[in-house]
Amino acid sequence: MLAARLLRAAPSGLASLHGSARRLRGARVAVVLSGCGVYDGTEIHEASAILVHLSRGGAEVQMYAPDIPQMHVIDHSKGQPAEAESRNVLVESARIARGKITDLAKLSTKDHDAIIFPGGFGAAKNLSTFAVDGKDCKVNGEVERVLKEFHKAGKPIGLCCISPVLAAKVLSGAEVTVGHEEEEGGKWPYAGTAVAIKALGGKHCVKEVTEAHVDVNNKMVTTPAFMCETELHHIFDGIGAMVKGVLKLTGK
Repeated sequence: MLAARLLRAAPSGLASLHGSARRLRGARVAVVLSGCGVYDGTEIHEASAILVHLSRGGAEVQMYAPDIPQMHVIDHSKGQPAEAESRNVLVESARIARGKITDLAKLSTKDHDAIIFPGGFGAAKNLSTFAVDGKDCKVNGEVERVLKEFHKAGKPIGLCCISPVLAAKVLSGAEVTVGHEEEEGGKWPYAGTAVAIKALGGKHCVKEVTEAHVDVNNKMVTTPAFMCETELHHIFDGIGAMVKGVLKLTGK
């Protein structure tokens, strides 16, 4: 019987809610993924940390991703593009969501109390063109829609790692953090992103990797995560601070 279940690979009738969420009654949080894997999709450790902290906070979670092709596919063992491959963001994101994933086009703000975007290069390659175009980037239409709708509704938005550039582009004057503004000997290898955030019209606030910045006026909470070269538990703690801030802003 066990062998048959394993061979079947996925249970029938997958629910839209993450498995651990159906038992809980708290804030309803949408988590938007951008693929699976740091170099061409969602940073998996960040996504997992977000889900753990949301679960611990009693949140009800539903995961989304846009149904679009990835910008490209990276062979993570080599760090190089796999020229002959093409993958779909929604399909790849389903790996992290254990199959329980919904097309971002179906996300309705009224169904959720908050929204969170993990990082990973997918935020800069699939959810936007920031990786290629920098301050002149474009944001995916559905991503722009949900950011503006949650902001207009006064519902909290959480972002970590590189994903705060999405908010800086879409929501003028947003206060965000990607950590420090100098590389400091390689500890902050993506420090130049802070300059780009200012060019996008956002305000950058320097924070440590274990901290989160709360933009009270815009109900936005951000944390550096893997923008910093450090031990994993520090990143986990910073994401915890971000999630805690988001849940607090929901009032639930």
